[in-house]
Order: sequence, then C-alpha cells, then structure tokens
Amino acid sequence: MELAHSLLLNEEAYNQLGEVQKAEFIFDWLRYLEKLLLATSRSDVKEKQKTLVEQLLSLLNSSPGPPTRKLLAKNLGILYSIGDTFSVYETIDKCNDLIRSKDDSPSYLPTKLAAVVCLGSLYKKLGRILVHTFTDTVGNILKAMKSAESQGRYEIMLSLQNILNGLGTAATPCHRDVYKAAKSCLTDRSMAVRCAAAKCLLELQKEAIFMWSTDLDSVATLCFKSFEGSNYDVRITVSKLLGTVLAKAIISKHPGTAASRQSMRRVSLEEVLELLGTGFLRGSSGFLRASGDMLKGTSSVSRDVRVGVTQAYVVFVSTLGGTWLEKNFAAFLSHILSLVSQSHPKATQTQSDAVCGRRCVSFILRATVGGLLGEKAQIAAAKDICQAIWKLKKVVDAAMSDGNVETRPGSTDVTASQHMLVCALQELGNLIYSLGTTAAPLLQDSSAGILDSVISVILHPSISVRLAAAWCLHGIAVATPSYLTALVDRCVGRLAVLKSSPEAVTGFSFALAALLGAVKHCPLGIPHGKGKVIMTLAEDLLCSAAQNSRLSAQRTQAGWLLIAALMTLGPAVVSHHLARVLLLWKCVFPVSPKDLETEKSRGDSFTWQVTLEGRAGALCAIKSFVSHCGDLLTGEVIQRLLPPLPCAVDLLTQLSSVLKAYGSPLKTPSIVYRQRLYELLILLPPETYEGNLCAILKELAADLTASDIQVAASAFLLPPLCHQDDLVILSPLLQETDHRFIEEQLLLGNGIACGSLEYDPYSICKKDVLGDSVPKPLPPVLSVISSAIKLFGVVCAHVGEAQRLLILEQLLDSIKHTKGARQQVVQLHVVSSLSSFLKYLAGSKGNLGPEEMRRPAVALVMGALESPNPLLRCAAAEAWARLAQVVDDGAFTAALAQVSFDKLKSARDVVTRTGYSLALGSLYRYLGGISSSQHLNSCVGILYTLSQDSTSPDVQTWALHSLSLIIDSAGPLYHMHVESTLSLIIMLLLNVPPTHAEVHQSLGRCLNALITTLGPELQGNSTSISTLRTSCLLGCAVMQDNPDCLVQAQAIYCLQQLHMFAPRHVNLSSLVSCLCVNLCSPYLLLRRAVLACLRQLVQREAAEVSEHAVMLAKDNRDEFTPDANIREVGLEGALLTLLDKETDQKLCHDIKETLNHMLTSMAVDKLSFWLKLCKDVLAASADFTTVTCVDTMQEEEGDKGDDASVLTTRNDDKSYPFTNPRWATRVFAAECVCRIINQCENAHSAHFDIALAQELKKRDSRNDFLVLHLADLIRMAFMAATDHSDQLRLSGLETLLVVIRRFAAIPEPEFPGHVILEQYQANVGAALRPAFTSETPPDVTAKACQVCSAWIASGVVSDLNDLRRVHQLLISSLTKIQAGKEALSHLYNESASTMEILAVLKAWAEVYIIAVERHKSHRQPLKTMTCSEESVRNGSCSSDGLLDLVHTDLGTLSRLWLAALQDFALITLPSEFTSQLPVEGGAFYTAETSENAKMHYYNSWALILHATALWLTSTGFVVADPDEGASHLSRPVTPTSMCQGSSSGAVVKSPEDVCTDRFHLILGISVEFLCSLRSDATLENIMACLHALQALLDVPWPRSKIGSDQDLGIELLNVLHRVILTRESPSIQLASLEVVRQIICAAQEHVQEKRRSAEVDDGAAEKETLPEFGEGKDTGGLVPGKSLVFATLELCVCILVRQLPDLNPKLAGSPGVKATKPQVLPEDGSRLVSAALGVLAELPAVCSPEGSISILPTILYLTIGVLRETAVKLPGGQLSSTVAASLQALKGILSSPMARAEKSHTAWTDLLRGALTTVLDCWDPVDGTHQELDELSLLTAITVFILSASPEVTTIPCLQKRCIEKFKATLEIKDPVIQIKTYQLLLSIFQYPNPAVSYPYIYSLVSSVVEKLQEVDKRKPEDITELQVFQECIKVLEALVTVAEEQHRSQLVACLLPILISFLLDDNTLGSATSVMKSLHDFALQHLMQIGPQYSSVFKNVMASSPALKARLEAAIKGNQESVKVKIPTSKHPKNPGKNASIQLKTNFF
Repeated sequence: MELAHSLLLNEEAYNQLGEVQKAEFIFDWLRYLEKLLLATSRSDVKEKQKTLVEQLLSLLNSSPGPPTRKLLAKNLGILYSIGDTFSVYETIDKCNDLIRSKDDSPSYLPTKLAAVVCLGSLYKKLGRILVHTFTDTVGNILKAMKSAESQGRYEIMLSLQNILNGLGTAATPCHRDVYKAAKSCLTDRSMAVRCAAAKCLLELQKEAIFMWSTDLDSVATLCFKSFEGSNYDVRITVSKLLGTVLAKAIISKHPGTAASRQSMRRVSLEEVLELLGTGFLRGSSGFLRASGDMLKGTSSVSRDVRVGVTQAYVVFVSTLGGTWLEKNFAAFLSHILSLVSQSHPKATQTQSDAVCGRRCVSFILRATVGGLLGEKAQIAAAKDICQAIWKLKKVVDAAMSDGNVETRPGSTDVTASQHMLVCALQELGNLIYSLGTTAAPLLQDSSAGILDSVISVILHPSISVRLAAAWCLHGIAVATPSYLTALVDRCVGRLAVLKSSPEAVTGFSFALAALLGAVKHCPLGIPHGKGKVIMTLAEDLLCSAAQNSRLSAQRTQAGWLLIAALMTLGPAVVSHHLARVLLLWKCVFPVSPKDLETEKSRGDSFTWQVTLEGRAGALCAIKSFVSHCGDLLTGEVIQRLLPPLPCAVDLLTQLSSVLKAYGSPLKTPSIVYRQRLYELLILLPPETYEGNLCAILKELAADLTASDIQVAASAFLLPPLCHQDDLVILSPLLQETDHRFIEEQLLLGNGIACGSLEYDPYSICKKDVLGDSVPKPLPPVLSVISSAIKLFGVVCAHVGEAQRLLILEQLLDSIKHTKGARQQVVQLHVVSSLSSFLKYLAGSKGNLGPEEMRRPAVALVMGALESPNPLLRCAAAEAWARLAQVVDDGAFTAALAQVSFDKLKSARDVVTRTGYSLALGSLYRYLGGISSSQHLNSCVGILYTLSQDSTSPDVQTWALHSLSLIIDSAGPLYHMHVESTLSLIIMLLLNVPPTHAEVHQSLGRCLNALITTLGPELQGNSTSISTLRTSCLLGCAVMQDNPDCLVQAQAIYCLQQLHMFAPRHVNLSSLVSCLCVNLCSPYLLLRRAVLACLRQLVQREAAEVSEHAVMLAKDNRDEFTPDANIREVGLEGALLTLLDKETDQKLCHDIKETLNHMLTSMAVDKLSFWLKLCKDVLAASADFTTVTCVDTMQEEEGDKGDDASVLTTRNDDKSYPFTNPRWATRVFAAECVCRIINQCENAHSAHFDIALAQELKKRDSRNDFLVLHLADLIRMAFMAATDHSDQLRLSGLETLLVVIRRFAAIPEPEFPGHVILEQYQANVGAALRPAFTSETPPDVTAKACQVCSAWIASGVVSDLNDLRRVHQLLISSLTKIQAGKEALSHLYNESASTMEILAVLKAWAEVYIIAVERHKSHRQPLKTMTCSEESVRNGSCSSDGLLDLVHTDLGTLSRLWLAALQDFALITLPSEFTSQLPVEGGAFYTAETSENAKMHYYNSWALILHATALWLTSTGFVVADPDEGASHLSRPVTPTSMCQGSSSGAVVKSPEDVCTDRFHLILGISVEFLCSLRSDATLENIMACLHALQALLDVPWPRSKIGSDQDLGIELLNVLHRVILTRESPSIQLASLEVVRQIICAAQEHVQEKRRSAEVDDGAAEKETLPEFGEGKDTGGLVPGKSLVFATLELCVCILVRQLPDLNPKLAGSPGVKATKPQVLPEDGSRLVSAALGVLAELPAVCSPEGSISILPTILYLTIGVLRETAVKLPGGQLSSTVAASLQALKGILSSPMARAEKSHTAWTDLLRGALTTVLDCWDPVDGTHQELDELSLLTAITVFILSASPEVTTIPCLQKRCIEKFKATLEIKDPVIQIKTYQLLLSIFQYPNPAVSYPYIYSLVSSVVEKLQEVDKRKPEDITELQVFQECIKVLEALVTVAEEQHRSQLVACLLPILISFLLDDNTLGSATSVMKSLHDFALQHLMQIGPQYSSVFKNVMASSPALKARLEAAIKGNQESVKVKIPTSKHPKNPGKNASIQLKTNFF
C-alpha cells in the first residue's frame, strides 16, 4: 500500500494487482491524495495538474464504487481550487457527456453516477467561477433524472444540493426546476432518495424565497406526503426541512424591491401553526380542498405522518430558539393542546388514536419546554400550563353543574377536555420533576396555585385525567420531597370527606398510590405512621365496598390499590401490617371449590364485575408484596400466602363459563384477572403451586391459541426473546433513538394502542419506572399474552415430560388448524412461548427430555424460521440455538447445522435464506463454534456466497450479521479465514450502494469482530499483519465517509478497537475530529459511540485529545456544529454543555466518566481553565436565585424594553459560555471542584502554600497554583451552598468542607500569626446560615453541622466573638433537638430526624474534642502568653475560650451523648436480642425505623463516644447532681439526691452503679467495634474509639475497674492485638499501644494496692506468710488466654517482629540467614518499637517474683534484640530513638524491685548476667563478618547494666574484665565524638557509690585518661570537639578526686594541678591564641579556682615545689582579673596583686 502514497497514481504498481486489490489501491491513493494536495505548494500542483486530471478522469471510466467516486470528485474539486482552472470547463463537458450517454447497461451505471458526483463537487468547490455553465449542467442532470433508477436519483439530488451550495444566489434561474424535481423525489418509493431530496430542498430554501412565502402551503403538503410510509431517517430529514422552512417563514425579513415586498405578505405564527396542525390532524390529504364532510368517512391519519409532523414541530421551535419560545409560549401551548381537543374529533375517535395523539403532544412539549428553556423560563412555563389547567377545569365544572346527574359523564365538554388535561398535567409533572427542588419557589407561590389546580382536577370525570393528575403529584413529590407528607395527608383527608363520590374514591386513591410510589425516590421518606393511616383507609374502603352498590367497584379497586402501593414502602413498614393484609387476602377468595361452585350459581353480572375487580386487586397487592418485600417472605409467610392460590387457579379455569353466563361486561375484568394471576405466579417459586401446574398449563395453551385474538403484536412480544445484537439488524425502530417515545407507536402497528396509564392504574406505583417517564402499561389484551408467554416458560419446565410432550404436540396442531392472519397470530404466540420455555430451561441448566420431544420442537422452530415476519425469524433463530443447548447432544447439534446448510443451498427466497443464515450464527453463538473446523469452513463458505447476493440487500445483511457472530464465537479457529473475510468486507464496502445502509452496518459489525479476533497481534510489524492492519483502517475510512449515521457509529467502534490494540497506528487527530463533528449528532446511537470512544481515548491521552479538538475547531469552522462550542470552551466545555442537554442515562454517565478522566489527568496543569469552567457553570445560575421571587408584573411595562435588556445583559458579558445550566449539571460542576482540590493534593506542594506559590508565580507567570484561586473556590462553594436546589446545596457544603479542611492550616504571609482563610469567615457564615432555617431539609442541615464543626475545629478563627456567629448556629440546632424525636419536623421519616439529631451531636462532639485538645496543649505554654487587658476582659484570648464556649452546654450535651450511645448499643445488637429491646425505640429513634436509623448511628457514634469519654474523664467519674447542672461534687452523691430527676417509681441507682454503667457502655461499644472491624471501618472511627479508651483510662476510677477485673483486661488486649494485626496504619497501632500501656499501669496499680493492703492487714504476722500477688503466683506459670502478661507479650512481639523481622528466633536461627546490618527504622516504626519496649519494661511489676522469672528471658531477649538490630552509627554520636528506648527499658528492668526480691533474686541475677554477656557478644564478629554496630550504643548498654543492676550481676570477674576491655578498646578509637561520650560514661561509673563496682574500672582506666590529658602539650586541640574531649577528661579526674579515699586524694590533686596549669596561657600568647585554646585556658582557670580552695594544702605544696607552675598560674589569674575588670568595673577588690589575690580568692570561696 505504501506504493499508493504518491502525488500521481503509480500505474505500474496498479496494473500488477488483482481486481479487488485495484479498488483498494485506488481508494487508498485517493485518500492520500486528498491530504497531499492540501499540503503541496501551488506551483508543484500546477506542474503535474494535467497528468493528474487525466488520471482522475480515466478513473471515471473504470466504474468506481460509491466511496471511491465520492473521493474522486472531492479530489477533482480540490485540485481545481488549488491549481489552474482553465481546463475545468473541459472536465465539466466530459462529465456532462458521460451523463448524456445512452448506455443503460448496469456496468456503465457507476461511471454515470461518478460523473454526477464530480459535477456536484466541482460546483461546490469552485462556485461562481462556473456560473456560465451551470444552467446547461443542471438541465442535463435533471433530464438524466427522468430515466434514472433509485441510485441515480439519490446521487442527482445530492449533487444538486452541492451545486446550489456552491453557487449561492447565482443559482436563482434554476431554483424552480430544481424545486420541481426535488418535489417528485420527496415522495419517491426509495427512502434514501426521499432523504436526499429533503437535503437538496434544505439547501434550496436558503436562497429560494418562494419556498417560505408563496409556496409554503405546497411545501408543507409535500412534506406530509413524504412522511407517509417513511422510515426514521426520512422523518428526521424531512421534519428538519419542514421545521426550518416554517421557522424561516416567521423570522425572515423579505428582501427585494418595494413592489415585490407588497405582494409578499408576512406569515403569522397562527398560520404556520395552523398549517402544521392540519398535517397532524388530517395528514397529507390536502387541507382546504377536502371539506370536513368528505373527511368524515376516511380513516384517521396514518401514524407515520403524525410522528413526522410531531418531529417537525420540535425542529420548528428549536430553530426559533429558547428565547422565542419564552415569548410565545402561551400561544404555542394552547395550539399544541388543541391538537387533542374535541374540536378535532378525528384525532381522538378511538382510544388508541387518542393515546398516540397524546404521546405526540407530550413529546413536543417535553422536547421544547424541557430541552430549550432554562430553569427560570421553565418556571414561567409551568405557570402557563397551570393557567391552561384552570381554564379547562372551569369548562368541566360548568358542564357538570348544568346537566343533571344522569347526563353528566356523557357531556361532550367533559370528554373534550380530557386529553388536553392529560397532556398538560403530564408536562407539568415532568417539568417540576426536572426542576427538582429549584421548583420550591414555584410551589410556594400562591398566585400560581400549582398544587390546588392539580388536586382540583383529581375529581375529573375521566379516569385518564385522574391518573394524569395523580402522576403529576408523583412528579411534584419526587422533585420536592418536603411536600410529600403534606400531599399524602391532604389526599387522605379529601378521600375521607368525599368517600361517597366515585370520582373522588378512585382519583384520590390513584393520587395516594402515586405518592407512595414516590417515597422510594425520596431518601428522607415519610413518617412511619402514614403506613398505618393508609392501611386503615384501605381496610375501611374494602369493608365499606358492599354498603353502596354505586361505589362497590371503585372502593374495592381503591382499597387494593392502596395496599399494593403500601407494599412499595418496603419491609420496614409492611412488616407491621402484614398480618392484616394476609387476612384480607385470605378472605377475598372462597375457602373450598364447593364455595366457588355456589358462587357461580348465585350473583349477577355486576357482582361478578366487583368480585373479579377485588380478586384481581388482591393478586396485584400480593404481587407487589412479593416483589418489594422479599425479606419478609419467610417459610411461615409463604405458608399463609398459599391457601388461596389453588382457589384462584380454579376460578381461572371457570372464567370461560362465567363469561358465557354473564356476557361481555365481564370480558375486560376477566382478562385483567388472568393477567394479575399470571404475573403473581411468575414471581412465586414454582414449587408453591405444584399441584396446579397442569391446570395452569392448559389455561395458558388456551389463551395463546384463543380464536378471538386479532392482533399480531410481535413488536412487543418478541424483542425480549431475541438476542439484543440481532434486533439491531431487524428494524431501526427497535433501536434506541431520541424519538423512542413517539416512534414506539409505529413499531406496534396501526391497530394497536401504545401503552398508557389508564390501561393499568396499578402500575402507577411500579418499582421499575424511570424517574420522569410515565409508566406505559399496554392494554390488558396484549399484556395478558406477554405474561402468559413468560409463565408458560416456567410452568412447562416444571411439568412432567409426558405432559410437556402433549402440550407441544397440541400447540403444533393448533398452528396447522388455523388459516391466514389468524394462523400468523397463533404461530407468533406459540413460537414465543416455546422460546420462553427454552430460554428458561437453558437459564436453569435444564434438559429438554426424551427424544420424542425434539420433533415437535424442531417443527415449530422451522416453521417460524420461514415466517415472513422478520422478528419471528429472529426469535426462531435464537430458539434454534437454545434448542441445541438444552438437548446438549453433539449429533443433534450437527443435524441442526446440516438442516440449515441444506436449506440454504436449495432455497432461493429471501425469507428462508435470511432465517437459516441467522440460525447458523446463533448456533455458533451458544455452542461456541460447533467444534470442528470443517463445519466452520462450510458455514463461512455459504455465508460468503450469500453476502455477495447483490439482488437482495436483506440476505446480505442477515448473512453478514451471522458471519460476524461466527467470527466472534470461533475465536482463534477463525484465523485461517481472516484474510479472505477481510478482503470480502473491503470489496463489499467499496461496492455496495450507500442507499443500502443496513448492509454497511452489518459489514461494520463484521469488521469489528475481525479486529477483536486479531487483537493485540495488530501491533505486529510483519508484512501480512501490516497488510491486514491497512485493510482494517481502510474499511474504517470507507465507513466514516458513509452518509448513514449508524454506519459512522460502527466505524467509530472499529477505530476504538483498533486504538485499543494498536494505538500507534490510529491517526488520533482525524479520529478526534470525527468525534467532535458528531458530538451533537441527532442520532442517539452515534452520540453514544462518540462518547464511548472519547471515554476510552482520554484514559490514555487526555491532553492530546483536548488539544486536537481545539486545533480542529479553530481550523475548520464550518464543519463544526454551533451546538458544540469547542473553540471557546474547549472539548471539556463542549462536553459539559452536552451533559446539560442530554437526557439519555447511559450517555450522561459516559460524559461524566470522560470528564472525570480528563480532570484527573489535566486539571493540575490547566488549573485556571478547569476552575473557570466550573465557575461559569455555577455562576450562570447565580442570576436565577434573585429572579424566581420576582413577580410577573414586568410584562405590562413594555415588552420591547424588557427583551432588549434581557438580551443586552447576556451579550455585553461574553464570559458566560453556559446559558442556564440545569441543576444536575451544576451539581456535577461542584463535584468537579472537589475533585480538582483532591488532584492538587497529590501534585506540587505549592498548591497549598501561598508564599511558595506567589514566589513561583513571580518567577514564571505560567505557573498556576490552587491556593491563588482560593477566593474563587470559596465563591463557588458559597454559590452552590445557597442555591434553591437541595442537591446543589449539599454539593456546595461538601465543597466548603473540603476547602476548609485543605486550607485551614495555611498561614497568611502578610499577617504573621493569621491564616489565609480568616478573611473569608463572613462568606462561610453566610453560606451556612440558610441551612439552619426551619424549612431546610434535615440532610442539608446535617451536612451544614458537619461544616460548622469543621470550621470551628479548624482553628481558622481565633477570636471568640467572631466564632460565635457559627457557634450560634450550632446552639440553635442543639435547642431544636433537645426535645428528642418527638419535636422534630413531621414532614419526613423519623429516621431523618435521627440523622439530624446525630449530626448535631456529632458536630458538638468534634468541637468539644478539639477544645479539650487545645486546652491540653495550651496548658504548658500558658505562663508565657501575654494578653492585652482588653482581650482578657472579652475573654477572647484565653486558651480555654473554646472550652468555655462548649462548657455552658456540656450538661445538656453529655446527657444527649450518653443517650445516643445507649441507642447505638441497643440498635447494633444482633437480631436474636430483638425481643429484649425497648418497644418504643430509643431516645432518638423509633422502633419501627430502627433499620433506617442504623446507618446514621454508624456515621456518628465514634466521635460522640470520644467526646463522652473525655467528658467523663473531666468529671473524674463523679456523678453530678442533676439539679445542680454540671457542678463537680467532691463526695459521692447520696442515693436520695439522685432520685429527684427520675420518676418516683423508678429504681434508684447509686452513683457507683451509674458510673459502672457508663464505663461499661463506653467499653462495650469500643470492644464490640474493635473486635470485629469491618473492612469499611474508617480510620477516623478506629482512632476515635482508641482515643476514647485512652481518655477513659486516664483517670483512676476506670483504671481500678480494669485492674481488678483481669478477664476484662485480657479481653481488651486480645481485641487490640487483633486491631494491630489487621490494620497497617501506624497511628492506629500507636494509639493501641498507648491503651495497652494504660491497661498494664492499671494492673500495676491494682497489684501494688493489694500488696499494700496485705502488708497493712498482716503487719503483725511474719513476713514469709504473705501471699504472692501478681501474675504467676507461686509457680511462675502463665496460662495463655488467662494471663494479662502473656497477652501483652504476644502483642508486643507482634509489633516488634513486624518492624524488625530478624527478632523472630525462628528466622534468626535458620541456617540460610546472614546476620543483617543494623538499620534505622522510619519514624513511625521507631515510635512503635519504642512504645512496645516501654510496655515490656513495665511487665515485671505486674508479676509475682516467680512470674517475673518466667517472663524475664523474653523481655531481655527482645530489648537487647532491638538494641542489636538498630544500633546504627549516627553523626554526632547520637543514639537512635529505638536504641534510647531499649536502654530506657533495660534501665527499668534492671532496677525492678523483682531483681532484689528474695524469691527471685538469684534467678534474676543469672538471667541478667546472661543478658550482659549477650550485649558483650554483640561486639564480636559473627562468622567472621564484622557487624557495623554502634560502639557507643553498646557501651551505654554496658554502663546501664553497671549502674542499674545489683552489683552481683556485674562484678563477677569474667564479665568485669570483658567490660573493662570494651572501655579500653573504645578509648583507643580516634574519633573525638566517641571519646567524649566514653568519658561521660566513665564519669558516671567512677561516681557510682559502691566501690566494689567502680574501683576496678578506676584502676584499669585512669592511666589512659591521664595519658590523654598529657597529650595536650604535644597536640593542641584544633576544634570544639577535641576541646570537649579534654574537658570531659578533666571532669573524670575531678570526679576521681572526689571519690578517692582521704589518703589518696593529695596524690590525685597533685597529678591534676600540673595538667590544668599546663593549659593556661600567659599574657603574650593569650592575645594571639585560637578561640579553642582560649576556651581551654578559661576552663582550666575556672577549675583551678575551684580546686584551690577545696584542697588548699595540696595546692600550696604543689605551688611551692614548682615555681614555674606558680608563675604561670599567677600570670593567668592576673590576666583574668584585668579582663574581668574591663567587664565589671564594680568589682569589690580591684587591685590585689599576686599572692594576695590568690588568697583573697580562697577566702571568697568559703
């Protein structure tokens, strides 16, 4: 293919190729040429132009395929537009000649078509240059069209469109001719030609004024005609044409001369609407010519015309735009509603027509009002609709009051208005639903009276209106949940008052059912008691039904409807009423078959009607129960459900005889009864009705083959039974489109009604209804069949095999015995049932049964495979494969495949070939390739042949689809066929006419399957692979150019696959451009493909995709639709705009995902851009908040000015790319802001450091950091938090919370001591205040409480007066909740008030915890704080300020906190304790709503627990007297004072008991939580729980509790051990260890207390008899599980071994393990190890002496192990924190009293000696490798042993000798730092009071110390460290002097003095000496002055014996004195020379 990439066609290479390759080669060359021409310089093009033109024109004659001719034409156009144009006329002549040619052979056709296409392209590109030739060309083309076939007409129309486009106004002379030609094509029998003609006319109307003036009527008529028999594409294009032309007629200003202007009149809106209305009501049968009388006889308008006109209405309004609609809404609304009014009886003469008409009207309103208007305008529209409802209601009221009672319902006015009302009510409901809580001001506006108007219509005589009003209330309730309870109450009240009016009974019961159905969409629910009200009401209605025959039917229906609706409230509500419901259910059916017989003989037609209504209702209620309350379906309940079932089935079998007896009035009730029974049986497990299976099966068979069914409703029965992928090939109507709502009616066919609510009122509370779409149940006649088919599948699978065979035979016969249309219906039903049965069997892994079963089944399916109904063939193909699946026998499968082969080989008709080819594909799909490759070969061969059958596009489509299934299923087996299949696909893509879009779609599916099969191999570089890859890309390119949108969607899917497997080979920029162009396509499936692809691309290359999109938007402005404004707001902004308009759930989800991926990868780099996007979306709504309350007074004040101002306010501020985004989009934008903040957290630290950010910004202005946008973040959060929409308020508060948490700690560089958030405190307060008003929903208030506590806790505001604003809000909510669960709002479920109460308590808890923490941390530095007088007066500067704020409410809070914790403890008990729980619930929840409340308790208990623990700690567990508030009492309270608060009869608890209860409550909750940590337990909760335990154990009383109850301690330790094992977080482990330490302390205190009291008691007795306290008692044994110490050891070992695995003796001792180097642990690890060692050191104190002996080895091993593992050399001789901890622990162990206790003394001594040996051994190399341990650490350890252990341990000679050696060795080390530390250690040893310990060291080591000092003369100290060495030496010698015995002292002093004096400098040298030497001099002098007086005699002797020394000393002292004099002139003795001075000094010292 590389050879194709040149400017001129490489003819040499071309001629060597085969036919198929030639076509590929040409196409590839043309594709390359297009890019090349645009990139080549003009001169180069001119040079080769002649040859190129010749080559291109020669291609015209080689019969090019459709894609090739299109490219060829495009290239010609580009070539002439770049190069010279003088030869263009020849080219045009040549094309014209080709068109004129008389050759009509099929082989010549492609050349003619190519010539036509070339002309179009040339004129489009060159335009007015060719103006002279165009009349001839157009004439020639139009002439050719007369004899052209459909492809010719199609291409000619498109070519004319291009010609008109290129020439613009210059084409005026030909406008009429083109118009005439296009008119005839608009009603062509080929749909593609109609589309092309519509496009041509759309181009024409731009210039041809007559189309929207004089010929407007005829254009409209023409379009109506075109809609007849049209398909979806035609309706889209023609409606676009019609809508555009009509819109133009209204807005255009006519050009031309004055004369012509008079002749043209302006068309008014009324006329245009009238025109459209005529089409809607009368279709294409002409308007004025046929008078009304003539129309009377004809049938109503065909549905496709009506649907087409409906779409045209939408286009018309969309073209005029939202602003126009706002102005003209009232007129538009009245016109639209009039379409279904009685003034046009034809439109609504039958029920099904009326339903379809209503659907169209609803669609128009939804698409215009819902799609074009912003929220503000929607509110105005809602008011208009409400006005319309009032007007219609008045008409009805007038009619009702005039006539007497008898004639009422017949009155024409009443029926006239019903359909208009239904449409108006539905749209009102939808509008308010979509507005959500932003509609609240509208509902509050009394002048509009929305609720009143809807409720008033509930009494309308027509049932459809009553239902529509009920549904409207449902919409209102879901949108604004605060109205739900009020509406329920209002309806219940009205129903009670108007119980005797049939309309009221049904109307208000509908309304109540709809409202109850809304509850599941409202998370806050309704009060639990409403369930009881509804149940009582329903019972009342059912019981009173018999009292008044006029109301029997209505009351019965209403009663059961209410019960069915009640079931949707779920098990929590229903469980309380279940017994009553089951009783009613039991009573509604007769007890025995005998009673049923007597019933039959009794009643009359009316009683039977009521009875059937009642029983159907009961069945429906039970069905509702089973589907909504599955949890309640226990065995017992099922047993109570079952008894009436056999009777219900009996009645089913008797229905036909009852019908015969009482005639037609019972027909509908009996069908409804059947349907209800079937629906219930489908839901119940088949075992429950085993006994009745056969009877049911017979009934089903009779239903399916009944003789009176006329309608074949295949379109809704079969789709569920076909495979989703197959449906795509059958019918575009089944595909999802934006017009699905109205297109559905075409799908069902003319005879069948669409679904509508009045067919089944019970569906008004169904579970699976999508938000705003009204439930659309089909008529009972149809739905009973669909239920029967479903049930047949289940029942047939459960009956015996004989029975099964019999029924299949019977069904097969029933088809044979019918004829004609009836046979088709029966066949449809029978095959559907069989499919349903096979699907059920396959799903439940069942088996078909004996071989005889196969024959009838195969016969049934084969019959259907040859049915003319394509859907039936599709279902049969599915059944064919399922059959093979359930028989599960290779031979049978092979036989089925063989049958298909044979049929395909012999058959010639389309039906058989399509059916069996799909059957083959299905077989493969379900049986994964029929294993043998030979089968595969024959399958592929046959399908190849079929797919090339160009006579029948259908056969090609089905065969190719089947081939795609085989490619998918065959997997690797298919590799041998890949190349041939690919070339087949490419050949077909290049040759199949574009008019056969369905073939192209199937080709796309095949290509997709092939790409998937090749998979990652596509990345390969071998020639074969790259050829395949090129072919795939070529195929995609062909499909991308296809005019059909669904083919383009396929192309995108293929490219998406290719991009996944071989990303380098997909050209991203062209793919992105294709995606951006189709972003706003009118085809839903294409938009879905675009977004699915975008979503995949941005996961890898978000930045590239975004850049490409913007580049492309800038380059080609014309191609991009104005809807996606990529140029200004980027792809991201375009996606946000799309998200705002889009209604399809899947699409919206994809858009959000795409945006999230883009945000994740790009938000940090394009921070300003993203924040601006979010801000624009959020700010675009800001104007709305101010507007809603403004009254509609402005209209009178001159419309002109108003509109102008509206427009100017928008225009002058261009920064709003988003106009009126919906609340959902704004919520998404707010969520994006939070995500952006999170993204920045993982990026540069400057995002959260303002000083750094500003500095970096200065350096490079392109730098951008989040902290610089803080003002915007706050503003966005504020705008969102104060909006009308509750969801947006929640998002805004969440954003505010994130901002506070992230930015609270950032200091403000300009004002030290302040933080940057401080300046925004007013905004925060203002954002929070509205959330605390009384009408705010509890979820918003709860969120706001969270923000309040975060704000107070963040410490941003230090001034208490400023804090009070927010604090006040919390106080107000505390006051509100003090009344408990009773006082709160009754609008929502009780659990909502639980949520609010707990949120408030949690917020206070957080504030209290922070206050206590601050108080603790402030307590230390309090003294240094200086406060100004004023601030002290205000109390704002005290550190306890926050605590004081909380303190006032602590009494109340503590009470509420304890109550909440008690609730939590109760509510989380396992279900087996349910019976013990309080009946009325807890303090803050009611028993009925406990399940819902649980979640809220889970969210808030932890902080409340922590706060309560802190509070109890602060009171020291002294119970306060309830009358004295929170005053602390010094003595325990007497029981009498406690009782005052409680009721007289209550048992009074002593304070001790109260404390014990509280202690156990906190402990119990903590242990329960910690011992079974769920994986979703948050870090905060675990930490809060551990902190609570810490706080609890901070005070003596709880410690004594834990200490005295050993089991409790062990339990706690085991729980903590588990926490440590399961949670890796260091903070959790540290907190746990702290609790462990406290438990051990408690145990120690307990043991000490017992020992003390024992000593006191047995003081007189002998010491030996004292019992041993502590663990291990007398034996020293510790029992695992019973021992506190053992549990602690386990826990500490776990921590230590985790941090230092080498401590594990198993590991350390194993042969393969090398001794590792010591390591420094990370900070967290060190802290954990240190804490664990601290705990270990405390353990011996908890044991008895014997016990301590058992644990000592372990403790020593671990402590020394840590020392050994972490003794790393650190700079400056520091010890690592773990070493320090282990030394600390060693010291604690060595000095333990147990080491000296007589019982354990000897054992301890031995063990400690062993430990010391181990330390000494650490020095010696292990297996020859020298470990790099830190000598200082080890030396310090030895010193700790020497100083802390009893002397026996260290004084045995062998150990002592080794220790001394270590010291000597260390002193040898040259490193001064080590020397300093060593001398310091020696000092401590020399000073040890026990001579036995210290003397040996002195003897051995003094000499080396003295030597060191004598070095000074030789080696002067050079730096501070060396100086310190000498100083330490001197300190050691001085210490020796003090320690030495009297007789030796003088010698030592005599030794020391010369050394000190030798350090002194004389006057001369002092000036020039280094600072180090000066320091040494000062140091020596100071010490001499101290020693002199102390040992004066020795001093004198030394001085006398050495005059040199004396002289030196005197000189030094003298020098010193002078320097002192300089410094301190006021010295007492200024001049005392020499000796006197020395003596003077001495006397000074004494």
